[in-house]
Amino acid sequence: MPERRTVALVTLGCARNEVDSEELAGRLAADGWDLVEDAADADVAVVNTCGFVEAAKKDSVDALLEANDLKDHGRTQAVVAVGCMAERYGKELASALPEADGVLGFDDYTDISDRLQTILSGGNVEAHAPRDRRTLLPISPAERQDADAVALPGHAQDTPPADLPEGVAPASGPRAPLRRRLGSSPVASVKLASGCDRRCSFCAIPSFRGSFISRRPSDVLGETRWLAEQGVKEIMLVSENNTSYGKDLGDIRLLETLLPELAAVDGIERIRVSYLQPAEMRPGLIDVLTSTDKVAPYFDLSFQHAAPGVLRRMRRFGDTDRFWELLEQIRTKAPEAGARSNFIVGFPGESEEDVAELERFLTGARLDAIGVFGYSDEDGTEAASYADKTDPDVVAERLARVSRLAEELTAQRAEERIGDTVRVLVDRIDDEEGVVGRGAHQAPETDGVTLLRGADGLVPGRMAEAKVVASEGVDLIAEVCTSEGAGR
Repeated sequence: MPERRTVALVTLGCARNEVDSEELAGRLAADGWDLVEDAADADVAVVNTCGFVEAAKKDSVDALLEANDLKDHGRTQAVVAVGCMAERYGKELASALPEADGVLGFDDYTDISDRLQTILSGGNVEAHAPRDRRTLLPISPAERQDADAVALPGHAQDTPPADLPEGVAPASGPRAPLRRRLGSSPVASVKLASGCDRRCSFCAIPSFRGSFISRRPSDVLGETRWLAEQGVKEIMLVSENNTSYGKDLGDIRLLETLLPELAAVDGIERIRVSYLQPAEMRPGLIDVLTSTDKVAPYFDLSFQHAAPGVLRRMRRFGDTDRFWELLEQIRTKAPEAGARSNFIVGFPGESEEDVAELERFLTGARLDAIGVFGYSDEDGTEAASYADKTDPDVVAERLARVSRLAEELTAQRAEERIGDTVRVLVDRIDDEEGVVGRGAHQAPETDGVTLLRGADGLVPGRMAEAKVVASEGVDLIAEVCTSEGAGR
């Protein structure tokens, strides 16, 4: 009997990429590939790249080069790039990085097994010529659901095989993406939609992810039920813009209807919604997010800046007072609600007064987590053509200054939670830190953790009520009051 082919998936970037990797894993497992964790143990190392900003692209290239080194002293015979950077640059990346044996775009995902087999056998799979994926879908959102010919990672588009190996299942329905979990975390992401219709002047994502298109509620529900059967306790809903969910299905308020249905899925203990646009927030959505059992009162709001002039040049809306008003609306309904955001400093034309306005907003916003990034030109974006660029040294100074302020403010916000009772999902048991979990205001990877004391017997996947007794930066330390549910 021939030796089975082995493949390892290395995922960089955001939670959307993690979902795409699990779809690729499902497709490969269904076609007879063995998935292994360590690239050194794999015939093929598939690197799911990020193409968002320069730092992420560098990390992706480094990961590809590191995987390539394994070919000299490991089992690995081929290294293949997939994901956003591969889609965004295609032939250009293949030419600039000959160490990659293949550069595959989103259109290759359906035939990923054949593509990898060709590469493993010494054949050539020609990298694609990049194109603006917004042009592949109709301009009218209402006409996009029938565009089956367009590759949309994470969407139901093809008929799965009748016989699936253990641990691989279609997310939902007769036409569904395959998915296989990579790892055993009690939290998993589920795609609500792909693409984006917004035209932020600094962002290239719509050009390589395409226009906005929602997944049908039945697909999202089916995938959530399947994940619950795999032991998942927390679902994080992801897309480029969750507040637009349903607009191409004829109901912009569809998320408000879907959330209670997801929360009712047996086994799911928490639903978290990420990627919310402040300009698209509506009272009904705030109501559902703050009052629905098992839906975390968590607001991942994409503010980006607070100075009106900078926001307009970014092709965005709002200002300090409007953003404060939105946060006040949320906290009036749920004082314990979590709020986080990312910000860009050094945007072309940004003045010292603009930075001061951003600092004023941050000081009054009481955000739980703040990401600060220095502006850099991105290929194909409107802002890259702006003439009044901020000097790189000034960008670096502002980045350091606002980052220091953000660190101080988020530490103060964590201190405000001392004395609160929080519901914590146990994520992992750490040799040094002990029992590590997250409260409702803490998303995975980005927003800090809650360290549990008096948590003997708790395992990943269990929920616990705990009283916050101290904080360390954005992290909380809490004493367990009661625990609930079965862990893994």
